[in-house]
Amino acid sequence: MSEIVRPAVEKLSNGISRREVLRQASAALVMGGLTKLAPAQAAKADAPPVADKSKAFPDKFIWGCATAGHQVEGNNTNSDLWTMEHLPDTIFKEPSGDACDHYHLYPQDISMLADLGYNTYRFSLEWARIEPEEGFFSNAELEHYRRVLASCHEHQLTTLLTFSHFSMPRWFAMKGGWENEKAADLYARFCEKATRHLGDLIGYASTFNEPDIPQLLNWFELPGLPAGMSVSQMMQAGKEKLRKQLNAPEFSNFFTGDGNKVREGLLASHAKGREVMKSVRPDMPVGFNLAISDDQPAAEDNHLAEKRAEVYAPWLEVARHCDYLGVQVYSRSIVGKKDLPPAKGAELTQTGMEFYPECVEHVVRYASKETGVPILVTENGIATEDDSRRVVYIQRALAGLKRAIDDGVDVRGYVAWSLMDNFEWMSGYTPKFGLVAVDLKTQKRTIKPSAAVLGNIARRNSL
Repeated sequence: MSEIVRPAVEKLSNGISRREVLRQASAALVMGGLTKLAPAQAAKADAPPVADKSKAFPDKFIWGCATAGHQVEGNNTNSDLWTMEHLPDTIFKEPSGDACDHYHLYPQDISMLADLGYNTYRFSLEWARIEPEEGFFSNAELEHYRRVLASCHEHQLTTLLTFSHFSMPRWFAMKGGWENEKAADLYARFCEKATRHLGDLIGYASTFNEPDIPQLLNWFELPGLPAGMSVSQMMQAGKEKLRKQLNAPEFSNFFTGDGNKVREGLLASHAKGREVMKSVRPDMPVGFNLAISDDQPAAEDNHLAEKRAEVYAPWLEVARHCDYLGVQVYSRSIVGKKDLPPAKGAELTQTGMEFYPECVEHVVRYASKETGVPILVTENGIATEDDSRRVVYIQRALAGLKRAIDDGVDVRGYVAWSLMDNFEWMSGYTPKFGLVAVDLKTQKRTIKPSAAVLGNIARRNSL
């Protein structure tokens, strides 16, 4: 994903259309998108030796960057989101198109990541490519992802592979997506096929990316919406119109489905998916990646315990039986009856969240305490055009992470979102989360200073 945000949305009375309110709010809340490659050598410096062992991270610590297939590969034409992006009345700011053309340019991108000093790459499979029509599995596409994994191994990178990162095959969405009573069996069949073909090259497997988002959206209320309507309710309210546009009476996906039914489907699918993955490769670590805000109580009438029970608790219970939990954290939320907007005067990122890197330390402590399993920070970062603020954010986030580790919290790695500026769902290409800039016309990569700063920390395994 990217950041979960709540930027200001213009009021309907100011002349903005309901479609635009829907697009902006949806985009805000789902945040989380070579012909010539800029040489990595130009941006990195040799990392100095570690002088202070008190700043060192544990041996074999994971340092990486993350991407997601739909956001970087381009032309994911058999997916539900590609279909939605091209509707006349779409909630997407723009279509994903070629994205970063990572589908073809992955060898150079992976080489760049390794040259910068990282030891891990987190990316996702596109189920829509592997099973473009129900029951047909493309050996060519499975071989493509095998080549991506092999490229990682060639560069001695640990692989963190997400089997489902929001997008799904169009045919699956047309059948009701995660609300379909057969969803778990269909997903498990995909997991079994993929694991048999790819499993020997996978370092860590994740069944789902941020499956708690539908519940998290219940806590966001934005200006411009009817009083008392959450963003989750708003998304569901637009589903019938979407179905009419598609002439698909059962269409439902991760973003538009009924939150409770979607969670039921995802919980069942995780269980069956994990089971088949383990049956194929019993020693493969399997978990999932959970979106967690650094929730803090409002001074009055806070409902923090209620939010945690509704949003995180079911998944934290599941995580206790996993090999690890990936946490994805970007900022804090002050929780009253719902999440409150950032305080007046607070520094905000491009997507409207508070600049608050200390969230990482607080969330890993919470997740570890609740689950008792190893924790990986599988996404963290900010959307900004000012890369110097990204450097500060990373440095403060890692200082907090080190404090937690020193206190005995079992954290195994830190993965930045994102390797490249990419397609940020409904917000299109506007938010800049990347450590590397991408010219979408030429596909030229330009390494930002933050990429080298974090890469040098990774290289020496120390602050």
